Amino acid sequence: MKPPVHPDVAHGLALAILTSSAAPALLLDEDLTVIAGSTSFYRAFGLDPLNVSGQSVFTLGAGEWNVPQLRSLLDATLSGHVRIEAYEMDLKGGVPPRRLVLSAHKLDYGEPEQVRLLLTISDVTEARLSEKLKDNLLREKAILLQELQHRVANSLQIIASVLMQSARRVQSDEARGHLHDAHNRVMSIATLQQQLVASRLGEVELREYLSQLCKSLGASMIHDHDKVSIAVTADGTSVNADISVSLGLIVTELVINALKHAFPGARDGRILVDYHMHDVGWTLSVSDNGIGTPETLADAKPGLGTSIVEALASQLHATVETEGGYPGTTVSVTHTKSPSS
Repeated sequence: MKPPVHPDVAHGLALAILTSSAAPALLLDEDLTVIAGSTSFYRAFGLDPLNVSGQSVFTLGAGEWNVPQLRSLLDATLSGHVRIEAYEMDLKGGVPPRRLVLSAHKLDYGEPEQVRLLLTISDVTEARLSEKLKDNLLREKAILLQELQHRVANSLQIIASVLMQSARRVQSDEARGHLHDAHNRVMSIATLQQQLVASRLGEVELREYLSQLCKSLGASMIHDHDKVSIAVTADGTSVNADISVSLGLIVTELVINALKHAFPGARDGRILVDYHMHDVGWTLSVSDNGIGTPETLADAKPGLGTSIVEALASQLHATVETEGGYPGTTVSVTHTKSPSS
């Protein structure tokens, strides 16, 4: 057991703590009477030291410190049952009320009459107001974003409808084909947008994302699902929204290309979309079991879809490789981590 500290020494130590405190603080005795306060306390709450010393903490000011829960917590702290680390309360003496965070520590020097309580106060009114303002701004931003997404979805549907109507009116088969391509691309972007809106997390889980995308592509472009199907195999990788958009657009272009060219003459076929992480990066591939591609990508004349895939892959710092032959064609987009990453 530690020997008791001389009362004068204990009092001097407690006052030294107050003097060195940059935060508002009070030194209370066992009856919760104010022994002394820090200069910052008097300044922060506009109180005269002569009117504070010797007064109960609950009678300070206009009685705004007389909060029943605070009284209970201070009594429990003196008894050693609890320790107040961060008790928040509203000090209602001013307009508007001030939000305070209180911490109380029992100073026991070995004698019952020497027990002291050090109460420190932090004014977090401005911080709480800032947090509330931030929450309000985030709420408003979410509402505006939801409205923007709704308008984007409506606009994409209108554009797709206009393209389809135009395709029905034109006489040229070539023009009709271009309009159908444009319609499919708009619908794929609409699908991507819907999937991203549905994802409420910062990260997009690719298996579900690509599955829903391919399901939408199949619904709009495959006339007989008994003859042609699209399957997705992917690991549990999640990526941020920007990367998921690029991957989704790549898949859209490659799947559309396979549906257009791999199965002529209403032949049966299957398209497989695969994404997997590996030790040095990731690989996205779209393969089919169609008629195959006799030329390599380098030898073939690049079309719009090929150019889009190349551009998107470049943004992802990935390379595109096409393996053609019979049966089928596989296009792989591979990202390899640099040794320093």
